[in-house]
Amino acid sequence: MHVNVLSTLKGSDGEARKSLVHSYTKSFNAFAAHLSKKEANRISNMDEVLSVSPNGYRKLHTTKSWDFIGLPQTTARKLKVERDIIVGLFDSGINMESESFKDTGLGPPPPKWKGTCDRHSNFSGCNNKVIGARYFKLDGFKNPLDILSPADSEGHGSHTSATIAGNLVTNASLYGLANGTARGAVPSARIAMYKVCWTVIGCSDMDILAAFDSAIHDGVDLISISLGGGTSDYSTDAIAIGSFHAMKKGILTVASAGNDGPAPGSVSNNAPWIFTVAASGIDRAFRSNVSLGNGKTIEGVGISGFEPEKKMYPLIHGADAARNKDGQDIARFCQEDSLDPRKVNGKVVFCETSNGFADSPVKLAGGAGTIIESEQFVDDAPILIIPATMVSFDNAGVIYQYINSTRSPSAVIHKSKEVKVPAPFAASFSSRGPNPGSANLLKPDIAAPGIDILAAYTPLKSLTGREGDTQFTKYSLMSGTSMSCPHVAGVAAYVKSFHPDWSPSMIKSAIITTASPMSKKFNSEAEFAYGSGHLNPSRAKDPGLVYEADDLSYIQFLCHEGYNGSSLANLVGSKNFNCSQVLPGPGQDALNYPTIQLNLKNSRWATTGVFKRLATNVGPAPAVFNSTIEAPPGLIIKVRPKTLTFTKTGQKKSFTVRVKAKADPKATNQMASGSLVWRSSRYLVRSPIVVYSLESFMPH
Repeated sequence: MHVNVLSTLKGSDGEARKSLVHSYTKSFNAFAAHLSKKEANRISNMDEVLSVSPNGYRKLHTTKSWDFIGLPQTTARKLKVERDIIVGLFDSGINMESESFKDTGLGPPPPKWKGTCDRHSNFSGCNNKVIGARYFKLDGFKNPLDILSPADSEGHGSHTSATIAGNLVTNASLYGLANGTARGAVPSARIAMYKVCWTVIGCSDMDILAAFDSAIHDGVDLISISLGGGTSDYSTDAIAIGSFHAMKKGILTVASAGNDGPAPGSVSNNAPWIFTVAASGIDRAFRSNVSLGNGKTIEGVGISGFEPEKKMYPLIHGADAARNKDGQDIARFCQEDSLDPRKVNGKVVFCETSNGFADSPVKLAGGAGTIIESEQFVDDAPILIIPATMVSFDNAGVIYQYINSTRSPSAVIHKSKEVKVPAPFAASFSSRGPNPGSANLLKPDIAAPGIDILAAYTPLKSLTGREGDTQFTKYSLMSGTSMSCPHVAGVAAYVKSFHPDWSPSMIKSAIITTASPMSKKFNSEAEFAYGSGHLNPSRAKDPGLVYEADDLSYIQFLCHEGYNGSSLANLVGSKNFNCSQVLPGPGQDALNYPTIQLNLKNSRWATTGVFKRLATNVGPAPAVFNSTIEAPPGLIIKVRPKTLTFTKTGQKKSFTVRVKAKADPKATNQMASGSLVWRSSRYLVRSPIVVYSLESFMPH
């Protein structure tokens, strides 16, 4: 019947069937179809039709991060290309039982795929979603917790994979927290897992290089690697070497910046051809509050899915629950085996400054919950294995005074709740610049959501892995630059689906120059904390201009940085490479990078840096871009020419940026930052400009 109605409108059964989207016949009589406004008006006047309504999009209650950065489910996609994109992940394996990795509706892998799937009795094998899965393990190291297969016994690899390319899974949550639809940036893309990380030994350089070797051969389109901690010497760092060879084959490597912040100079994976990602917070946080017997409610941070069974529980200080008087100094911190189960059983235990995992010793001793004093503000909520919360020093003092003010102190810890917070902001744990590998290269490159991200987990490990934890879940909340990295990798895959022929540097430039600036007011380390700013997917797919760099450009940069032919052998494949033949002119920057950074070797002297750039027009033509400079006090920034005029798409135009830092006799300014913006009627292309003194910023 529905086809008949549409046939009258469209003129044929064939056109009617092509326009029909859904035919509802079980509970009510209706259909959905692709119609123009004119056709909708015509069909509404038919006798058989009661009414016509336009299709609408309801706002989904999502697990947050993709909507927060502007990549909603309704975003425009190139699905045919997206289905052929293969994302390689170097991680802890993958949980093939997760709904995030089902292959419903997907055809066979793209013809370019040459990879394999390791089959083992404890691994169910691949499908048309996860088209490759292998493991690489350094011989000689064995641990009973490790599973010699691509199966994920940590949960980390499943989480990162789902963040990049996981299917849409409705009603995903962690015990009701962060409820919504879990999804990846490119849900139709394919996944190839290269398991390189193990329980005790971590991630071996040899395994990582083996994974790079395989992934490049297998035909992946980009690589996401949420691990690091190697040397800042690019010629010996396994990730730098592997990613350089991937780049030469047209494969972009996106990597996490590290979780050693806010210490300066802690950023890792900092080679110029790697896309280095810092972690930021979204506008959702988790609070686990505690009510005291005197009527006061104290706010704490934590993820606790437990509903209290009673209104109040007896409250005891850890020191008062010691096994003996000699153990009070240890018990006050609730350290392992320090608490007397007879004193703790059924009570809430207050623990002074701890390592954040006092919940495990308290549970093992029979406690009903724990309040943990936190050394510093925690912006990522820890998952707790009993009713528990982490409180600030000030709030801990209030609780301590209450315990000592009454003979029968009591408390109850409530289930965690979601609260809205100002965002984005740089995560406190996210590793900071300046770049320890290159004084004149800004790292990290960009910031993306990395706090309390919900994604797939594994049934092979409890929620925390700590002793006494009996919580198991399909989806978990995790924090770290490990979580921000797949957000950028997912957006890189999204951009590539619109521009399959773009090089790694073009995709990277598109994402960097379209990032949303972040506030220096709330992030004191500025670009050293968040790079060019916050990930902005909707603008990245259509950036206007890009800055391209090839393998020779990177070699020129390294020669300028002091590397020589022999030290570059791992990258160029020859010990006889002559740097003198490719070095740029004196005082000139050597790399066509989307950001600009100048190190003042002595901030008491006036210093000038000259930066040559080559912009490629990837938008429509003709196009005219005018420059705008933002320069803080103490810096003089000039660009020549001030206007770039393009008469065709793909055309390249060069320009020079001259940055002059005035002398600072007192050497008080560690860092100053401005920007260069190329603006047309359609585009805004922004490059941060950072000037700092490595000597004063990192005196040791």
